[in-house]
Amino acid sequence: MTEEKTLPRAETRIGMWLFIASEVLLFGGLFLLYSLYRFRNPADFHAASMELSLFDGAFNTCVLITSSLTAALAVLSLRQDRPARARLFLLATIGLACVFLGVKAFEWAAKFEHGLYPGALVLKSLPKGESLYFALYFMMTGLHAFHVIVGICVLSLVSLWIKKGRTAPGRPMFLENAALYWHLVDIIWIFLFPLFYLIT
Repeated sequence: MTEEKTLPRAETRIGMWLFIASEVLLFGGLFLLYSLYRFRNPADFHAASMELSLFDGAFNTCVLITSSLTAALAVLSLRQDRPARARLFLLATIGLACVFLGVKAFEWAAKFEHGLYPGALVLKSLPKGESLYFALYFMMTGLHAFHVIVGICVLSLVSLWIKKGRTAPGRPMFLENAALYWHLVDIIWIFLFPLFYLIT
């Protein structure tokens, strides 16, 4: 009987780790591509990075780190049989994710206003390295933002399941996997932040 109960949870966890491995490979390839272009155009990448707001990037980093903490506290609360508190921490995580997207939207809007987006005439007039930098910036931060949106949807669904009792202290795997995914989103940004904002 015990084996029948634990097997689905183990399979779910293995499936989640396989998904995370595929995501690591995806972003790993993009990081490798970034490294190659940066190695070939160090001065242009540095000049282009000056167009980004270090404050906005650092603020968003703090927001995501805090959201990882609230996600972990949600898991802990559910394990302590405090579902209402778990939902509260999940809502806090979702709120912080929305703040992150709001700041990122503000940043992107500023780049569009200044013509620093792929295909813009202003960007085409800049050195090739700077064009490559902004192409990578929009592609990688855009892909990350998509993952944030997916995370918001998943966390919202898990919050609903906790309310309905589908996710409970005895069945925490959905929340645990959602939190694991959210930690991945956080870690990816921790790599993106220095790559784009802290170029020297």
